[in-house]
Amino acid sequence: MLENDIFERLTTLLDTQNARYRVMEHVTGGRSEEVAKIRGTHLGQGAKGLVCHVKGNGYRQYILAVLPADQQADLAALAKQVGGSRASLASPKEVSELTRCVFGTIPPFSFHPDLKLVADPLLFDRYDELAFNAGSLERSIILNTEDYRRIAVPELVAFRKIAA
Repeated sequence: MLENDIFERLTTLLDTQNARYRVMEHVTGGRSEEVAKIRGTHLGQGAKGLVCHVKGNGYRQYILAVLPADQQADLAALAKQVGGSRASLASPKEVSELTRCVFGTIPPFSFHPDLKLVADPLLFDRYDELAFNAGSLERSIILNTEDYRRIAVPELVAFRKIAA
């Protein structure tokens, strides 16, 4: 089963890198707000992963863009920051092929060579721990923020919407 494969890859990676984390089994939550309540975490601790397709200016790349769950993505800013001219969310089929997960269960790690990992810097500024679904709607990982940054090594790209 795909979910178990991703969960096993994640926990093996975190264990081999001596990460400080815990696994939480829970009921399925719908929106990020509900899941944060179930986990007992702040909404901003959620690491929301969006699979995007960035194109233009000779640039063509799938990107796993991670930002705090209490923020919204500015896809135009993402495209500009990485060298493209436009970005869109990937299709469910593309998401499944690139992450082996479905929407809502994507962890903030890329295990696919064609999926570049970027994270908004705000993800690292507010909380000591990040929470994310671990390939399943019923299983989360709560991970030390600095361990995430050290292990995943995302490129830092500011792409959250800034209120005017």
